[in-house]
Amino acid sequence: MNQEHISLSGNEKFALVSNLATMLSAGIPILETVDSLLEDAKGHQKKLLQVIREDLMQGKRLYTSFAKFPDMFDKVTVNIIRASEEAGTLNVTLEDIKVGIKKDMEFSDKIRSALFYPLFIIVVFFGVLLMILVVVIPKISSVFSHLNVVLPLPTVILIFVSNFLLQNTVFVAGAFLLIITTTLFLYRRNRRAFVQAFFSLPFLSGLAKQIDLTRFSHSMYLLLNAGIPITIALDLTRDVVMKREVSEAINHSIEVASSGRKLSQAFKDRKGIVPSIMIKITEAGERTGSLEKSMEDVSVFLDYQVSKTLQTLTALMEPVMLVVVGILIGGMMLAIIAPIYNLISQVGNR
Repeated sequence: MNQEHISLSGNEKFALVSNLATMLSAGIPILETVDSLLEDAKGHQKKLLQVIREDLMQGKRLYTSFAKFPDMFDKVTVNIIRASEEAGTLNVTLEDIKVGIKKDMEFSDKIRSALFYPLFIIVVFFGVLLMILVVVIPKISSVFSHLNVVLPLPTVILIFVSNFLLQNTVFVAGAFLLIITTTLFLYRRNRRAFVQAFFSLPFLSGLAKQIDLTRFSHSMYLLLNAGIPITIALDLTRDVVMKREVSEAINHSIEVASSGRKLSQAFKDRKGIVPSIMIKITEAGERTGSLEKSMEDVSVFLDYQVSKTLQTLTALMEPVMLVVVGILIGGMMLAIIAPIYNLISQVGNR
């Protein structure tokens, strides 16, 4: 299996890093630690540990093994590990990474929780639609065909779709499964492109920017805390953001920092993208010489803001989706009932 496409779940990654940090902090040599973890490892985690063991036996460092699995560990994590190994603080850094993984998991859980309800409503809607097309419409259409009446356009469309589904069930089911399988395959191969497309939607664009700034500030904290120079840290954080405008703001920050000016000045130049509170906290950190701490404070604040935004979007989305689904299903039922009422009225007139 290609190592580039091997990945771990958040829980698996958290458990692995946590075990490495705990055992190294206890003074157990890293090779012995890996051998111990290999005893109970399975699947992709076992493959990773085997590669780590082979590299360690050849005198290589841990970060070189992590770099072989880009779907597991991004460039930020790899470079943090590299800096800590050079500084002899690997166990401390692994603890920081463990905390970072936990925060990422909590962050992802918040987004999934916000998306669950809309997705549930969509699935229910299509389930009801399928039941109407497969069960209800065929019975109604047979009645209409015997009566030989002129039907309204919505009713004609529903009958046509129902007949197509019933006459081409195997073809439709096969096409549906093919689309789902292809989508899942492409998602796993290029998850970033799917996420970017999703967050480019108008009502999610602002949320995507907040998420990008949260990830950026948290990554900056980890990198600076590991002793990585600010220009290199900024360059690495470009891989954790999705929005082009945020990436361009980071590029501008690299230019400003490379010229010897302060990071807060670069943020000021991009006030439309960087919130004012982030600029003020960064300025305070630069004045006190604790920029990494200010980046941590920014990430905590922005994480809270993202949570609030998600709650607001969810609260607004629920009634809107209920109304939209109600109108669609009501429209379909009206398309079924309207011809029946016309027939009854015609019979009454006679």
